[in-house]
Amino acid sequence: MTEKRENWGSRFGFLMAAAGSAVGLGNIWRFPYLTGENGGGAFIVIYLFCVFLIGLCIMTAEFAVGRRSGLAAVGAYKSYSKNWTFAGALGVLSGFFIMGFYPVVGGWALAYIAKSFTGLLAVPEAIGDVFGAFIGAPAEPLVWMIIYLVINVLIVARGVAGGIEKAGKILMPTLFVLLIFIIFRSVTLPGSSAGLEFLFKPDFSKVNGQTFLAALGQAFFSLSLGMGCMITYGSYLNKEEKLPSNAFIVTAMDTGVALMAGVAMFPAMFAFGMEPAAGPGLVFVVLPTVFAQMGAAGPILSGFFFLLLCIAALTSSVSLLEVVVAYLIDQHKMPRKKAVYISSAIMSVMCILSSLSLGVMSGATFLGVGAFDFFDILTDKIFLAIGGMLLAIFVGWFMKKEDLKDELTNGGTVEFGLFEVWYNITKYVIPVAIAIVAFAGITAIQQKGLMIFGLLIIAVLAVFSKKL
Repeated sequence: MTEKRENWGSRFGFLMAAAGSAVGLGNIWRFPYLTGENGGGAFIVIYLFCVFLIGLCIMTAEFAVGRRSGLAAVGAYKSYSKNWTFAGALGVLSGFFIMGFYPVVGGWALAYIAKSFTGLLAVPEAIGDVFGAFIGAPAEPLVWMIIYLVINVLIVARGVAGGIEKAGKILMPTLFVLLIFIIFRSVTLPGSSAGLEFLFKPDFSKVNGQTFLAALGQAFFSLSLGMGCMITYGSYLNKEEKLPSNAFIVTAMDTGVALMAGVAMFPAMFAFGMEPAAGPGLVFVVLPTVFAQMGAAGPILSGFFFLLLCIAALTSSVSLLEVVVAYLIDQHKMPRKKAVYISSAIMSVMCILSSLSLGVMSGATFLGVGAFDFFDILTDKIFLAIGGMLLAIFVGWFMKKEDLKDELTNGGTVEFGLFEVWYNITKYVIPVAIAIVAFAGITAIQQKGLMIFGLLIIAVLAVFSKKL
């Protein structure tokens, strides 16, 4: 007996869950350091343009595809044409592979909540060495990763309304409160105004082609697009929900969190003379060094920040796990709990390999990279970009325009005055824009063997799509 398809219990619950899916490590970790590397305010202006021109259109499209079909990624494409099944399968595979390393970083955030209160900040000059020793250790990161993954399992196993929605209602408001708390402390530090100026006073003399590519890539990946998350979440929506306004709210919330993360970090960094272009080490090395200089309040603020990072990561990883689980439920008629346990068991093995590849297994490589970098590069640089481009092509060129209009206007009962603008941008502009980002990202991959392997996987999925 197959399970009845689930639905969201309320609009607020859906919005918190969808915003949570979009808000993740990309907002709290990736966005600030990209902003620092690309000149601050000018990057933010370009980023906002990309978010609300391209990201919002794609999110609206994913909601429409998901609700129209009432199915998750694979089933949604398959219901229109079996030849397009591979595009949905690529999204599921992306979510699956991202969960091969994402819980490792989520485990780091969990660990740093505890470390903030157990001596991490005592010797500021040693914080970088502490992080290096921690992620390279064979056992400790695995313990925290397993705890983090178990939290994901407990949430997703409880279902859409009972697990994912309830978690979103708690986690997202908590995230906003913690961010506001850290922002208040950051902007009240002496010298913090320089950080605000860096963020909100654009200097376009530092803008080049790479700035546009970085902004478009961040806008796209930050919103959890191209990996089936929003199609899956959209498939649980009832027919009364207004898709364009929901897409706008989720996009605005995701962007708001990214901007708030910048305001939380850069004023404090400038106040203590830290380098704004600190790169990926910004969160686990530079920020703890900043907190260490805040006296008695340092450990508390550090603990709050890493709790914030953990919550952001959790809201995203829950949606990634749900993409895989929804596929097994829809296409293989598997009970939810069984689907969750099987998926997470395989993911835990992948995560163990990813974690160990940063330490004792650093010499073990495949196509020139360790397991952590393998899953990261394959998804971030190849699968997601191509997945997003395929969605735009599918919606603009293969779905019926009248079906899209019917879905986005709830059968003509609600107004969507910008439908023609949205449709033409999605059909003509977005495929080209994403193709540029995808081409630039893929050709920049140094491990050419991995690049070829990723493209080969997509080709195989396309060939055998009818059998998926």
